Amino acid sequence: MPPTLGDRLIHILDAIDNIKKFLANKRRQDFAADPALRLAIERSFEIISEASRYIPEDMKSKEKQIAWERMADLGNWLRHAYHRIDADILWNIAENDLEPLRLFVERIVQVSRSK
Repeated sequence: MPPTLGDRLIHILDAIDNIKKFLANKRRQDFAADPALRLAIERSFEIISEASRYIPEDMKSKEKQIAWERMADLGNWLRHAYHRIDADILWNIAENDLEPLRLFVERIVQVSRSK
C-alpha cells in the first residue's frame, strides 16, 4: 500500500529534522568536505522532493513562497545529475528554504489532526 498524504507529510518533516540535526554545529566547509554527511543530506532532500510531488496542487497554490517546481527538480537533479551536485547549493537550500516548508507542512498536519 502506498504512503498516504499524511505519511508523506511526516516523511518531509522527518527529513527536514534530519537535515537540521546533521548540519547542527557544522560549517559550510565541514559539509563540503564530508562525503558521508553530503550523502545523508542529499538523501533527505530526495525524500522531501519525492514526497512533495504528492501534495495536492490546490494546497501548493496557497503557498507561493515555496518553490514547488524547484523542489521537484532538485530530486531529479540529485538522481540524474549527481555528478554535478554543488555543495553550496545544497547548503543554501538547507539554510534558507526548509523553514517555510516545515511551517507549511506542520499547518497541514495540525489541521488534519483536528478534524
